[in-house]
Amino acid sequence: MSAPAATPGTADDSELLGRLAAGEQDEPLRTLYRRYGGRIYGLGLQLLGDRGMAEELVQETFLRLWRSARRFDAGRGSARTFIFTLARRAAIDMRRRAAARPQERPRDFGSDESAELAVDDARFDQVVLSLDVRDAIDLLSEKHREVLELHYRRDLTQQQIAERLECPVGTVKTRTYYALRALKLELEERGIDG
Repeated sequence: MSAPAATPGTADDSELLGRLAAGEQDEPLRTLYRRYGGRIYGLGLQLLGDRGMAEELVQETFLRLWRSARRFDAGRGSARTFIFTLARRAAIDMRRRAAARPQERPRDFGSDESAELAVDDARFDQVVLSLDVRDAIDLLSEKHREVLELHYRRDLTQQQIAERLECPVGTVKTRTYYALRALKLELEERGIDG
């Protein structure tokens, strides 16, 4: 699930948080859930390694969002950052609770809590970035997405892609160029440069 930019007639995430903070619950929370629920679930799967815990992370994040929407300050960061910060804190709390129970101790937990949280920061940022990139790729046209996936996931050359797609190499080059350009624009809209 992606967090699309607002289009005419739709609310942006900051506006939805403002409405939630003002006491309007149903539509803002439902819309934010549609935009972020799947991404937070994916984050939970990667960070917590368990479907049940990933589902719990989504619930906990949206409960925290509902309770703390008034604390959102657009001057300090984006709504996306606010939501993922709540998700990160919820994931850390869940891992700490699991670590307190020896029989359920996560396999990558070390004994040094500060090192553990530093790893969590790096891993969290990596997981969120990969989810953002995956969402941006999903928004590309099928032909553009196809050439990127064949090249980067299957490690095929442009000649091999042309043979597989039964089209000229020039077509593969053109599709790749426009796919990368569209991907770059999608990532820039999400505040990701590079």
